[in-house]
Formats: sequence, structure tokens, C-alpha cells
Amino acid sequence: MSRLNKYFQQYLSAKVIFAIDLLLSVIASAIAVMTLVFFAKSGADYYRGMFSLWWLISSVVGTIAGMLLFKSYNVVVRHTTLRDLLNYILALSVKVILIGVVVGFVRIFNASVVVALALDFLLSLFLMICVRLVMFWVYDMYKRKFKELSNRQRVLVFSTSDKSAAVVTRLENSPHYKVVGFITRDDKSKNLRINDLPVFVCHTDKQVEQALDQVSTRAILFSNEADVMSENNGLVEYCNRNNVKTLIIPTIDDLESNQLLRERVREVKIEDLLGRQEIKISMDEIIANFKDKVVMVTGAAGSIGSELCRQLATFGIKQLVLFDNAETPMHNLRLELEQRFPRLDFVPIIGDVRHPDRLDYAFRKWHPQVVFHAAAYKHVPLMEENPCEAVLVNVFGSCNVADKCLEYGVEKMVMISTDKAVNPTNIMGCSKRLAEIYVQSLGLAVEQGKVVGNTKFVTTRFGNVLGSNGSVIPRFREQIANGGPVTVTHPEITRFFMTIPEACRLVMEAATMSSGNQIFVFDMGESIKIDTLARRMITLAGLKVGEDIEIQYTGLRPGEKLYEEVLSNKENTLPTSHDRIRIAKVREYKYDEMKQVLNELVDLAHKVEIPEMVILMKKTVPEFISKNSRFEEYDRR
Repeated sequence: MSRLNKYFQQYLSAKVIFAIDLLLSVIASAIAVMTLVFFAKSGADYYRGMFSLWWLISSVVGTIAGMLLFKSYNVVVRHTTLRDLLNYILALSVKVILIGVVVGFVRIFNASVVVALALDFLLSLFLMICVRLVMFWVYDMYKRKFKELSNRQRVLVFSTSDKSAAVVTRLENSPHYKVVGFITRDDKSKNLRINDLPVFVCHTDKQVEQALDQVSTRAILFSNEADVMSENNGLVEYCNRNNVKTLIIPTIDDLESNQLLRERVREVKIEDLLGRQEIKISMDEIIANFKDKVVMVTGAAGSIGSELCRQLATFGIKQLVLFDNAETPMHNLRLELEQRFPRLDFVPIIGDVRHPDRLDYAFRKWHPQVVFHAAAYKHVPLMEENPCEAVLVNVFGSCNVADKCLEYGVEKMVMISTDKAVNPTNIMGCSKRLAEIYVQSLGLAVEQGKVVGNTKFVTTRFGNVLGSNGSVIPRFREQIANGGPVTVTHPEITRFFMTIPEACRLVMEAATMSSGNQIFVFDMGESIKIDTLARRMITLAGLKVGEDIEIQYTGLRPGEKLYEEVLSNKENTLPTSHDRIRIAKVREYKYDEMKQVLNELVDLAHKVEIPEMVILMKKTVPEFISKNSRFEEYDRR
């Protein structure tokens, strides 16, 4: 195609134009003579003989002379102007005059000859103009077609499955993507052709490179996310290293009819590289569980809280109560809900879970039936520097919400916790564990009849959430956009990851399946090195590590540990009806004792008596061993 383009981009040779015009002129003269012979009333036999021959010879000579004299052939056809048209007329006039002179010389010049000369002139001019118009049209068609083809991204489709084969049909009329073949690991597909396209069986990087070169492409398209994950450490890794685009086409259900196909085919996102299948949860039972209920979400404007609100908005709930102390994020969420869910009855409340009176107003005014408690301080280094605030928000705030749920007869409270609460090494993790302890002990006291109430208390533990405010993914994206460097605390640090929608579906499922007083965790697959994550994000951005973007190691931050605890070990969990969701085995605490301890903790936090407060936290949660922190000295005591 590139060679063809090069040919068409050249000006048409003047010799070619000359030859075309000469041929057209002679054709016009031949038609004129044949017309003269056909319509002549007398001397027709003479016209058929030497007269016609002289006419054609004169036409050839006259045309050549006229074109050489007026240079009518020495123009760019697609740039022809009226001035060029005048040169054509003058050149043809020379031909007609010469034919007339020759006709006069042979002493046959009458009205029929004059008409034939006029026909010769007009027909020659007409043919030359028509051919030029055809040239204009062909060139314009070619230009548009080539522009369309040159803008189409050539892609190899991974796998030879039915889904992959169907991609050819889906992209057949796409102005942006052109399938040029298939690439697979399956030896059974060797020498196959699908939809008349070649299939490349590749097991090594060299074979992949040869396949890409053979069809002149630097892009591989996956037909589904499962294939992306299966090739996470194979083809996707190769593409990342060698600046080959990795694209994924969503399912038909994900497509909107008004989208361009170019928008439908997207580059592989870092969320696609979790190393496990996305957790699927049946939503029918969940929706039925919340339909026509008043639901309250604390921390509603945060990453998890706002996604909970978006999902709840589609469940046919009676009313949604939003509770958060962040004014601007709450305002933005309100505008979003008003636009996306105009029929949703929701109430935005600016309030702080540390203020029992403000919480009491929300519960007394709206009487929620289900409460999702997502309000919390979550950043480990910041809480290590401000431990009293971690206790006041994460512990005292959670106690306040739980107490109000019990007081106002809430059916179910779902508290969102974290994997950092497991064998905590920092203030934030311990504060969340203390909140878990209080909520569960309160639930057990209700269950045992020691505290009056009917509320069921449920806790869910999350890993790191991809894309949440202040998390590693947005941070890396910002650093890459700014040209680097990308900062990683330690080359060996690993974390478990989940997507925000996954996290919220887990919360919904926990709220639905729980009988109360349980801590739900789930199988998050393999942990991922943060360093690997950073490198993949850099390469997915089309950049090279070490050349375009540097990675800097800054050292572990206060309270940070290299490896998070595995949440779903069979030794520390019990199974549920969902194969990816389990119940954590945890030590049970007595409510009366915990109430007294937490009151003392909150009092110390209000007074900002940090050493005494941290010592009490470690005493209450003996597995809390500080790492890389100023509070390590209290462990030695």
C-alpha cells in the first residue's frame, strides 16, 4: 500500500499526458471522419479512401505541433485551471487548421467538411476534459481511501476461539482498526486460516516479533479479559517490554449504541492485570435485599462510599442518605447523582462521625434501615504522624455509628475495614482492628441478650483498592504524566489489589448473606509487586523505564510493611456459600470490657496523650507490633 501511495503522490508524467491527449485527439478525428462518411450525400467513396487517411495523418501532426507549441501537456492534471483550458483550445485549433489546409490542398472543402472539422475540434476538447475529470475523481477517491486505510490500526487478534474470530466481523467496517491475522499458543492452529487471515502460532518472543513484522503491526487485540490475565506474564509482558500496544475489546453488553468503535476498543488498563478473574456476584438477591429501603452511607463522598451510592442508586431503594464531612466532594457527588439518577430520592448531610449529636439528627430524621459505614482515615503514614485523629475517627466514629444503629433499630450495619487490621504494624491498621472489635463485641452482646437491640453487625475487610483517592495508581499516573520520576518505597514491597466495583459488590454480598457478627474476607489472588505495577504502567503509557521515566526507591514509610497479610488462608477463615468469600476467625472480646477500654482510649486521644494511648492500643490488640515507626519503643516495653 505504501508503494501504491508513493506512485499516486507523484505528478503524472508529461510524456504520459502527451500520449493520452494525442490518442484522444486521433480518436476524435477518426469519429469525425466516420461521421462525415456516414452522412455524406455524395463522394462517400472518396471520403473512405485517401481523404480519411490524410485527415488522420493531419490530425496526428497537427495535434503534436499544437501541444508542443502551447505546452498543453506540461501541467499537473489535478491542478488544471481555466488558463490551461485555453492552451488545450489553442493546441486543438492548430490541429483543425492543419487538417483544413490539407483538405483544401486535395481540393475537397465543402460544408460537410466544415461540420466535420467543428465536430473534430469539439469532440477532442470534450474527450480531453472528460478524461481529466475522471482523473480528478479517481485521485480524490484514492486519496480518501488511502487516508482511511492509513488511519486504521492494524492488529493481530489473540487466540483462535469463536470470540476471537468474531472480532473480525465486529471490526469489519471500523474506520479505525483492521484485523490482519491471529496469534495463538495452540499448536493445533498451525497452518490454519480464519476468515482468510493467517494464524501465527508463537511460543517464543522471537516468533512473536516475526509475526508482528510479517503483517506490519505493533498492536495485539484481546477479545476478553480472561485472555489478558492468562497472558499477564507472557504476551502482555512481551508487549510492555517492546512497545507493542495491547488492546482489549469489551463485550457486546458493555457497548453503547452511540459510541464510536474506536472508543470501544481500549488499551489494556492496569486494572486488567490483577492476575485473577474479577469476582462475580449474583446481584438479583442483593437488589431484592435493598429494594424499597432507606439506606445510609457514611463517608459517602469517598472512593468506596461514592461507588456504593452509585450502585445503591440502581437498586430501587426508597431513599439514600449521604453522610460526609467533605463539602466539595459531597457537592460533586450530589451533582453526579442528580444528573445520572434524576428519580433517586437522596439526602446529602454534611456531618462528622466524631459528633454523636450530628449523627443522632441524621438517624432521628431519616430512620435508615441499612447503614454502610465507610467513613475513615486510611493513609498509613499520615495516621502514624497523627495517631489521636486515627483513634477519634476510626474508633470513636465507628462506635458512634454502631451505637446509633442500635438505638434507632437499624436492621443491619456493614462496616468497611481493611487487610491492615490483620496483625497490624501501624496506627491506622490497629485503629481499624479496634473498631472491628467494638462492633463485633456489640453484636455478640445483642445476640446474647446482654444489650437490648436487633441490629446485625457485619464487617468486610478489603485489600488495596485500585484507583481510590490517594492510592498508588492515581499517584503513579500523575507522576508519569509529569515526566517522572515514579516513586516506589521498596523494590520488594507487595500488595493485594481489588477494583472499586469489586469492593462494593463484596460489601453488598456481605450485607445480604450475613447472619450477623461476622468479618468477611475474600480471595484476592496473588499479591503484586508495586515495582512491577509501576513498570507496567510506564510501558502501558508507551514509555521506557530508565530512558523516558525513572523509578526511584524512597524507603519504607512509617508503619509500612513489605507484605500484607493473606486474608483468605483456610487456617484462619471459614467457608461461605460463595467460593471466593470467607469468614475470618478472630478472637472474641467482651463488650463491657471493650466499652471501658475504648472510652479510655478516646479520652486519651482527646487529651493528645500519645504514649499512653499507643500503649493501651498495643495492650488491647497484642498482635499490634509497630514497624519502621517511632512507636516501636513501646513494643520493647
